[in-house]
Amino acid sequence: MSFKSLVCLVLSGLAAAQDWNQWRGPGRDGVMAGFKSPASWPRTLEKKWSAVVGGGYSSPVVDNGAVFVFTRDNEEEALVKLDAASGAIAWRKAYPAEFKKNQYALQMAPGPFSTPLVSGGRVYTLGVMGVLTAWDAKTGAVQWRKDFSKSVSTAKLFTGTAMSPVLDSGSLIVHVGDDSGGNVIAYDPAGGGEKWNTRTDGPGYASPVVAVFDGVRQLVTLTDRSAVGFRIADGKQLWTIPYKDEWNENIPTPVIHGKHIIFSGVRKPTTAWRVFQTGGGWSPEKVWENPEISMYMSSPVMDGDLLYGMSSKKKGQFFCLDLKTGKTLWTTQGREGNHVSVLSAGPDLLLLSDTADLIAARKSAAGFEQLARYTVADSKTFAHPVPLGRGLLVKDEKNLTLWRLP
Repeated sequence: MSFKSLVCLVLSGLAAAQDWNQWRGPGRDGVMAGFKSPASWPRTLEKKWSAVVGGGYSSPVVDNGAVFVFTRDNEEEALVKLDAASGAIAWRKAYPAEFKKNQYALQMAPGPFSTPLVSGGRVYTLGVMGVLTAWDAKTGAVQWRKDFSKSVSTAKLFTGTAMSPVLDSGSLIVHVGDDSGGNVIAYDPAGGGEKWNTRTDGPGYASPVVAVFDGVRQLVTLTDRSAVGFRIADGKQLWTIPYKDEWNENIPTPVIHGKHIIFSGVRKPTTAWRVFQTGGGWSPEKVWENPEISMYMSSPVMDGDLLYGMSSKKKGQFFCLDLKTGKTLWTTQGREGNHVSVLSAGPDLLLLSDTADLIAARKSAAGFEQLARYTVADSKTFAHPVPLGRGLLVKDEKNLTLWRLP
């Protein structure tokens, strides 16, 4: 076996061992399990490969030695499969997906925004106008599709479908709709048969997580005006917490800390709630509220009883918050940028800004400690980075690049 073949084999093995099959990883929490921080971070990172894949803010996913990325090229949405070791494109499958952007969002890309999910030999994508597709992961053949584009309008404040599908308890669950209202729907992931369909508020831009409260398994998410919980078994909406700003911009993914839900939004405080059964229903109870920390597009990561992320205040501040009390432990001075994607990497944080700066920082309740900073693209990087073996996948405006981590 040649040295090159051996390297490819090792990289493929690493990719399979550390699959990142959905939004923010296996736990939907941004945690890079098993990451060991280097003794010292180098001055530069090595580029392993780069491929032109198309536009959009959707994050790549990794499964069984393959990388999948959901992109746009003009009036088409496409799923692209690449070899994880070499970056070679195996196939590209596309469908027509015309999208008229809302007048308030003309500077943003025209999608897609939703991150795919890979499971059971299928890749599930949710397009910017609500087209849900199940693709064969080997061939790219469409196995089934649900098209909600005729019921999605961007005429008001809504700027396009962004939630990333979730698979739990044998159901593939999506939230579709617009400012006028929405539906949370569970499907059979194999054949696409509908299991349940619950009418509710229109979707925000957040992606749901799964939690168990008082023994009941629930889907927890942010709509355009509230935090909500649905019983996964049958879709019943169990509780609602009003949480609305003037632009319907609920974006960050909620965090589950023990029996508490933590969520935040632009121009809104970060808040923790406990939800529990009482009598014949459910009673949300506020635990704490912190008006010093407001998150816009950035979803935080949890490390024990600490929460790390980026606040939108002072044009961007990195922060650390005590999850037990809600107290702000520290913030940086500000002007860190418009957006940052956050990964929990062992004792460190990896922070990717929309201006293509990758920052390694030490986790600490005492203050912000930058370890290294790298430029990893020549254009905007709104997509969430994804670990691949001992590397990091970075999606910019058109390209997908694998950088080797030390």
